[in-house]
Amino acid sequence: MPELMTPLWVLGLVGLAAYAVGSIPFGVVIARLMGLGNLRDIGSGNIGATNVMRTGNKLAGGLTFLLDAAKGGIAALVAFWTIGPDAAQVAALAAFLGHLYPVYIGFRGGKGVATFIGVTLALAWPVGLATCATWLVTFKLSRYSSLSALVACGFSSIYAAALGYMSLVALLVAMKLLVFYTHRDNIRRLLSRTEPRFKKKPR
Repeated sequence: MPELMTPLWVLGLVGLAAYAVGSIPFGVVIARLMGLGNLRDIGSGNIGATNVMRTGNKLAGGLTFLLDAAKGGIAALVAFWTIGPDAAQVAALAAFLGHLYPVYIGFRGGKGVATFIGVTLALAWPVGLATCATWLVTFKLSRYSSLSALVACGFSSIYAAALGYMSLVALLVAMKLLVFYTHRDNIRRLLSRTEPRFKKKPR
Protein backbone atom coordinates (compact mmCIF):
# COMPACT_ATOMS: atom_id res chain seq x y z
CA MET A 1 0.00 0.00 0.00
CA PRO A 2 1.18 3.57 -0.66
CA GLU A 3 1.76 5.85 2.31
CA LEU A 4 -1.48 7.40 3.53
CA MET A 5 -1.06 11.13 2.92
CA THR A 6 -4.72 12.08 2.44
CA PRO A 7 -7.03 12.85 5.40
CA LEU A 8 -9.25 9.89 6.24
CA TRP A 9 -12.46 11.87 5.73
CA VAL A 10 -11.36 12.67 2.17
CA LEU A 11 -10.55 8.99 1.53
CA GLY A 12 -13.99 8.13 2.89
CA LEU A 13 -15.68 10.48 0.43
CA VAL A 14 -13.56 9.07 -2.39
CA GLY A 15 -14.61 5.57 -1.41
CA LEU A 16 -18.30 6.46 -1.35
CA ALA A 17 -18.15 8.18 -4.73
CA ALA A 18 -16.21 5.32 -6.31
CA TYR A 19 -18.58 2.76 -4.81
CA ALA A 20 -21.54 4.61 -6.33
CA VAL A 21 -19.87 4.54 -9.75
CA GLY A 22 -18.85 0.90 -9.40
CA SER A 23 -22.41 -0.03 -8.50
CA ILE A 24 -23.77 0.99 -11.91
CA PRO A 25 -24.99 -2.35 -13.37
CA PHE A 26 -24.05 -1.82 -16.99
CA GLY A 27 -24.93 -5.39 -17.95
CA VAL A 28 -28.51 -4.90 -16.76
CA VAL A 29 -28.77 -1.50 -18.46
CA ILE A 30 -27.40 -2.74 -21.79
CA ALA A 31 -29.54 -5.90 -21.76
CA ARG A 32 -32.67 -3.79 -21.26
CA LEU A 33 -31.72 -1.18 -23.86
CA MET A 34 -30.99 -3.88 -26.44
CA GLY A 35 -34.08 -5.93 -25.64
CA LEU A 36 -32.18 -8.98 -24.40
CA GLY A 37 -34.41 -9.67 -21.42
CA ASN A 38 -33.71 -9.98 -17.71
CA LEU A 39 -30.15 -11.17 -17.07
CA ARG A 40 -31.29 -12.83 -13.86
CA ASP A 41 -33.26 -15.30 -16.02
CA ILE A 42 -30.38 -16.01 -18.43
CA GLY A 43 -27.50 -18.44 -17.98
CA SER A 44 -25.95 -18.07 -14.54
CA GLY A 45 -28.15 -15.09 -13.68
CA ASN A 46 -25.03 -12.95 -13.31
CA ILE A 47 -24.95 -9.32 -14.49
CA GLY A 48 -21.42 -9.42 -15.92
CA ALA A 49 -20.11 -9.52 -19.47
CA THR A 50 -19.79 -13.31 -19.69
CA ASN A 51 -23.47 -13.81 -18.94
CA VAL A 52 -24.47 -11.00 -21.30
CA MET A 53 -22.48 -12.82 -23.97
CA ARG A 54 -24.65 -15.90 -23.36
CA THR A 55 -27.61 -13.99 -24.81
CA GLY A 56 -25.88 -14.45 -28.16
CA ASN A 57 -25.31 -10.72 -28.59
CA LYS A 58 -21.55 -10.23 -28.77
CA LEU A 59 -21.85 -6.46 -29.08
CA ALA A 60 -23.78 -6.29 -25.82
CA GLY A 61 -21.24 -8.53 -24.12
CA GLY A 62 -18.34 -6.44 -25.40
CA LEU A 63 -19.95 -3.17 -24.33
CA THR A 64 -20.67 -4.57 -20.88
CA PHE A 65 -17.06 -5.66 -20.46
CA LEU A 66 -15.72 -2.28 -21.59
CA LEU A 67 -18.04 -0.27 -19.38
CA ASP A 68 -17.51 -2.49 -16.33
CA ALA A 69 -13.76 -2.16 -16.83
CA ALA A 70 -13.99 1.59 -17.46
CA LYS A 71 -15.94 2.38 -14.29
CA GLY A 72 -13.17 0.91 -12.14
CA GLY A 73 -10.35 2.36 -14.19
CA ILE A 74 -11.83 5.84 -14.41
CA ALA A 75 -12.61 5.95 -10.68
CA ALA A 76 -9.00 5.04 -9.89
CA LEU A 77 -7.51 7.49 -12.40
CA VAL A 78 -9.65 10.44 -11.33
CA ALA A 79 -8.73 9.82 -7.69
CA PHE A 80 -5.05 9.56 -8.64
CA TRP A 81 -5.03 12.74 -10.72
CA THR A 82 -7.01 14.84 -8.24
CA ILE A 83 -5.73 13.53 -4.90
CA GLY A 84 -2.95 10.94 -5.07
CA PRO A 85 -1.91 7.27 -5.04
CA ASP A 86 -3.57 6.44 -1.71
CA ALA A 87 -6.91 7.78 -2.93
CA ALA A 88 -6.49 5.89 -6.20
CA GLN A 89 -6.24 2.58 -4.39
CA VAL A 90 -9.22 3.39 -2.18
CA ALA A 91 -11.24 4.31 -5.27
CA ALA A 92 -10.14 1.15 -7.07
CA LEU A 93 -11.21 -1.12 -4.22
CA ALA A 94 -14.46 0.77 -3.63
CA ALA A 95 -15.46 0.65 -7.31
CA PHE A 96 -14.64 -3.06 -7.38
CA LEU A 97 -16.80 -3.66 -4.29
CA GLY A 98 -19.55 -1.60 -5.91
CA HIS A 99 -19.57 -3.96 -8.87
CA LEU A 100 -19.69 -7.01 -6.62
CA TYR A 101 -22.31 -5.58 -4.27
CA PRO A 102 -24.19 -2.81 -6.10
CA VAL A 103 -26.53 -0.75 -3.99
CA TYR A 104 -28.86 -0.08 -6.93
CA ILE A 105 -29.93 -3.71 -7.46
CA GLY A 106 -30.02 -5.23 -4.01
CA PHE A 107 -26.27 -5.84 -3.59
CA ARG A 108 -26.32 -8.77 -6.05
CA GLY A 109 -23.69 -7.89 -8.60
CA GLY A 110 -21.15 -9.40 -10.94
CA LYS A 111 -18.04 -11.45 -10.33
CA GLY A 112 -15.65 -8.57 -10.75
CA VAL A 113 -13.31 -9.67 -13.52
CA ALA A 114 -13.84 -6.78 -15.95
CA THR A 115 -13.64 -4.19 -13.17
CA PHE A 116 -10.53 -5.92 -11.81
CA ILE A 117 -8.87 -5.65 -15.21
CA GLY A 118 -9.91 -2.01 -15.63
CA VAL A 119 -8.48 -1.09 -12.24
CA THR A 120 -5.24 -2.96 -12.94
CA LEU A 121 -4.77 -1.30 -16.33
CA ALA A 122 -5.37 2.11 -14.77
CA LEU A 123 -3.01 1.72 -11.82
CA ALA A 124 -0.24 -0.23 -13.55
CA TRP A 125 -0.77 -0.80 -17.26
CA PRO A 126 2.09 -3.33 -17.66
CA VAL A 127 0.50 -5.46 -14.94
CA GLY A 128 -2.90 -5.01 -16.60
CA LEU A 129 -1.57 -6.07 -19.99
CA ALA A 130 0.11 -9.14 -18.50
CA THR A 131 -3.15 -10.03 -16.74
CA CYS A 132 -5.13 -9.63 -19.97
CA ALA A 133 -2.62 -11.75 -21.88
CA THR A 134 -2.89 -14.47 -19.25
CA TRP A 135 -6.68 -14.46 -19.59
CA LEU A 136 -6.46 -14.71 -23.37
CA VAL A 137 -3.93 -17.54 -23.41
CA THR A 138 -5.81 -19.53 -20.77
CA PHE A 139 -9.10 -19.06 -22.59
CA LYS A 140 -7.58 -20.02 -25.92
CA LEU A 141 -6.30 -23.27 -24.41
CA SER A 142 -9.26 -24.16 -22.18
CA ARG A 143 -12.38 -22.34 -23.49
CA TYR A 144 -13.34 -21.78 -19.84
CA SER A 145 -14.11 -18.14 -19.06
CA SER A 146 -14.10 -18.78 -15.32
CA LEU A 147 -10.77 -20.60 -15.31
CA SER A 148 -9.24 -17.84 -17.42
CA ALA A 149 -10.42 -15.25 -14.92
CA LEU A 150 -9.10 -17.20 -11.94
CA VAL A 151 -5.69 -17.79 -13.50
CA ALA A 152 -5.33 -14.20 -14.74
CA CYS A 153 -6.39 -12.58 -11.47
CA GLY A 154 -4.36 -15.10 -9.53
CA PHE A 155 -1.15 -14.11 -11.31
CA SER A 156 -1.81 -10.36 -11.18
CA SER A 157 -0.15 -9.75 -7.81
CA ILE A 158 2.84 -11.84 -8.89
CA TYR A 159 3.17 -9.70 -12.01
CA ALA A 160 2.94 -6.55 -9.86
CA ALA A 161 5.77 -7.74 -7.62
CA ALA A 162 7.91 -8.87 -10.54
CA LEU A 163 7.44 -5.60 -12.44
CA GLY A 164 8.21 -3.39 -9.46
CA TYR A 165 4.71 -2.29 -8.43
CA MET A 166 5.05 -3.45 -4.83
CA SER A 167 2.60 -0.85 -3.52
CA LEU A 168 -0.16 -2.57 -5.52
CA VAL A 169 0.46 -6.10 -4.31
CA ALA A 170 -1.75 -5.95 -1.21
CA LEU A 171 -4.64 -4.41 -3.16
CA LEU A 172 -4.42 -7.02 -5.91
CA VAL A 173 -4.23 -9.88 -3.40
CA ALA A 174 -7.38 -8.59 -1.65
CA MET A 175 -9.21 -8.17 -4.94
CA LYS A 176 -8.22 -11.56 -6.34
CA LEU A 177 -9.37 -13.29 -3.15
CA LEU A 178 -12.76 -11.66 -3.69
CA VAL A 179 -12.73 -12.87 -7.31
CA PHE A 180 -12.03 -16.41 -6.07
CA TYR A 181 -14.94 -16.05 -3.64
CA THR A 182 -17.37 -14.85 -6.31
CA HIS A 183 -16.26 -17.78 -8.49
CA ARG A 184 -16.69 -20.39 -5.75
CA ASP A 185 -19.48 -22.17 -7.63
CA ASN A 186 -17.40 -22.11 -10.82
CA ILE A 187 -14.46 -23.60 -8.93
CA ARG A 188 -16.65 -26.46 -7.72
CA ARG A 189 -17.88 -27.09 -11.27
CA LEU A 190 -14.35 -26.93 -12.65
CA LEU A 191 -13.23 -29.52 -10.12
CA SER A 192 -16.19 -31.77 -10.97
CA ARG A 193 -15.72 -31.11 -14.72
CA THR A 194 -19.26 -29.78 -15.11
CA GLU A 195 -18.34 -26.17 -15.90
CA PRO A 196 -19.66 -25.17 -19.36
CA ARG A 197 -17.12 -24.22 -22.00
CA PHE A 198 -17.51 -21.62 -24.71
CA LYS A 199 -17.74 -23.43 -28.04
CA LYS A 200 -15.14 -22.80 -30.69
CA LYS A 201 -16.28 -21.09 -33.85
CA PRO A 202 -16.79 -23.50 -36.73
CA ARG A 203 -14.32 -22.95 -39.54
